[in-house]
Amino acid sequence: MTKILITGANGQLGRSIQKLAPQYPSFDLVFTDVDELNITDYDQLEMAFNRYNPDGIINCAAYTDVDKAQEDQFNAEMLNTTAVRYISEYAHRFNTWLVHISSDYVFDGQGFRPYVETDPTKPFSFYGKTKLEGEYEMRENAEDGFIIRTSWLYSEFGHNFVKTMLKLGRSKEELHVVFDQVGTPTYATDLARAILDMLSKRLPSGHQTYHFSNEGVTSWYDFALEIMELAGISIPIKPIESKDYPFPTPRPHYSVLNKAKIKRDYNITIPHWKASLRECLKELSDLKGDG
Repeated sequence: MTKILITGANGQLGRSIQKLAPQYPSFDLVFTDVDELNITDYDQLEMAFNRYNPDGIINCAAYTDVDKAQEDQFNAEMLNTTAVRYISEYAHRFNTWLVHISSDYVFDGQGFRPYVETDPTKPFSFYGKTKLEGEYEMRENAEDGFIIRTSWLYSEFGHNFVKTMLKLGRSKEELHVVFDQVGTPTYATDLARAILDMLSKRLPSGHQTYHFSNEGVTSWYDFALEIMELAGISIPIKPIESKDYPFPTPRPHYSVLNKAKIKRDYNITIPHWKASLRECLKELSDLKGDG
């Protein structure tokens, strides 16, 4: 049985892996979050490696508040960069592979075709900078592993765009959502399943970078429209430009990820974002016609 240590287990991806865990009996999944394992503490990591002696690690922990990262730079860098170096160094010392989750924010968002893994990186925010530097730390220090970049993550857990739209749709008379930022939503359950399927087929050997999101392309505006339609919420939603919305930190205008490599290497079938949104709303019991 393969023992895998999960960090950040109470986040969206970590909780989605917990949800799917019974479907993967060949894995002994050990779930930890900051209360059990603070990955920014070098000594705690050493104790965890000695205690669990894992075959592999899935690092789901991250500082994900893009705007707050601009102000809270020390903690953002500690969690997204320094902690990845710590984990990678111990992974190398204990002969353990590592799956690390990164972000579309490592790109500048100025492209007009889906980003492939080898496209030049150029983060435009401090958050993106810390995520890219975390990738560097893993490649430099870990012997074996995957970096998986994803985008627009949402789930039935925690705080995310889908749950925010549902809340606002029931409490506001009108919404304004940007239409000039284009990307692809990612249902955390689909990402969790992809990771576990990949590990079931072949454990990491050397370094590989993959992109994963759901299929299709949309804007935040069209995403919001689909959420309201499926949930049966009737509210006017007006499209606005990014310049008319006061983002403290600029967002990428284009962050579509090309997933050809992960589909080719692991024969993974990826659902369309609309189908996955429907599944998420079923889990939340917010699908129109559900109880």
